[in-house]
Amino acid sequence: MYNIGDKIVYPMHGAGVINEIEEREILGELRKYYILNMPHGDMKIMIPVDKCEEIGVRTIINEEQVKDVLEILGAESTPMPNNWNHRNRENMEKIKTGKIEEVAGVVRNLTRVEHVKNLSTGEKKMLTNARHILVSEIVLATGKSSEEVEAMIEEAI
Repeated sequence: MYNIGDKIVYPMHGAGVINEIEEREILGELRKYYILNMPHGDMKIMIPVDKCEEIGVRTIINEEQVKDVLEILGAESTPMPNNWNHRNRENMEKIKTGKIEEVAGVVRNLTRVEHVKNLSTGEKKMLTNARHILVSEIVLATGKSSEEVEAMIEEAI
């Protein structure tokens, strides 16, 4: 169980800080929820405490691991399917894992493709979402601003 003030990652949404833990009745069921404040995007999310493991909630990376992520961003692109549909499905699966290394790989690969040719609307949205997830976690891990983290990511790629 996490505590108020813990920094956690909610897969597909990004990283945030637990502001409170409260009990709420939703659809006739009384449950405990983490109220997560997402600093990047200024959003609040309720996560059922009893579903965290199933959802894939985890603690954020540390500053040492940020260096590893930046190395992934600077590494060679990995092969991606030529078919947009297959590529989209593969990238979505990577993002859903909630693993920052997978998300970093998606950001790296799609950013490099974007520099060569226009991405489809779906891939642009996916890249924006993946970058948001990546930035939110690095912001909380390093204490840097979103703008500074965006610049770090661009430089690394």
